[in-house]
Amino acid sequence: MSKKKKAKLLHEQELMAESEYAIECENLVKIYKTDQIEVVALQGLDLQVKKGELVAIVGTSGSGKSTLLNMLGGLDKPSAGTLYVNGRNLLKFTEEDYMIYKRNTVGFVWQNNARNLVPYLTAVQNVELPMLLQGRKQRREKAIELLDAVGLSHRLNSRLDQMSGGEQQRVAIAISLANDPAILLADEPTGSVDTKTSDQLLEVFKDINRTRGVTVVIVTHDLRLAKQIDRVVSIRDGRTSSEIIKKSHAEILKESQGWNESDEAPEEVSEELVVLDRTGRMQIPKEYLEALGIKGGAKVKADLDAEGQRILIHKADSA
Repeated sequence: MSKKKKAKLLHEQELMAESEYAIECENLVKIYKTDQIEVVALQGLDLQVKKGELVAIVGTSGSGKSTLLNMLGGLDKPSAGTLYVNGRNLLKFTEEDYMIYKRNTVGFVWQNNARNLVPYLTAVQNVELPMLLQGRKQRREKAIELLDAVGLSHRLNSRLDQMSGGEQQRVAIAISLANDPAILLADEPTGSVDTKTSDQLLEVFKDINRTRGVTVVIVTHDLRLAKQIDRVVSIRDGRTSSEIIKKSHAEILKESQGWNESDEAPEEVSEELVVLDRTGRMQIPKEYLEALGIKGGAKVKADLDAEGQRILIHKADSA
């Protein structure tokens, strides 16, 4: 390795150590262009994910969640805005930077197993393959360790046609960890399995996050699955629209003067927070608008309450 590359690598490692965030997006924009049309997939998305967090990103088809994941994975380039991963600015990456980034920083799990696995290889051979391509030593030992970590020590020599869909996805998760990534990205990883298997796979991701300290970002349309994750970020029309966070009993008592230690309270509750972007824009959840009888594109009034503590939103034609 040249002195210049060594200096660059050292500088990047220093940036990674300094930042508390694994992912920082600010006013992130992605525009796809053809000869005839421009499609805006992301239009000013803001997001921060701390190192070691496990986050679910939800949204309808076309909301921009998969576009975001592809940019985090180095598979697509932002059009504008800011995107830092482990302190590194992806907008300034060269093609070589992207290649090194994909090899060393991120792991990817796809919904479609055909993108993860080679069907004629055994489970352990599939996990060994990315390490073989990088020339790493002690590949077999590492592959066995990773398959054991995802609960497949009994399937080392099984081919794909001998495994269930859930087991195949566990192999895919083990492969994604072969490069010891700082960030694990999963695009609809439970989309092709049943509910029971989906819950089991989520437990695998949680265990990886907890025991290995890997930052995990899961894109899913399955709200039932997302409810089992502590932090859920909702994307609508290419922007971060809301976050659902879970609070423990202790946090509820601490934040609310209405509770005391003798009161009964749920062990954990979810609270949805509407996200304001840096220009003051916000997207109000659909169910709130429906409750107010407000349709998209309608004009509304926004006022402060008497104490100046809350924003009140109501129809423009109401008093």
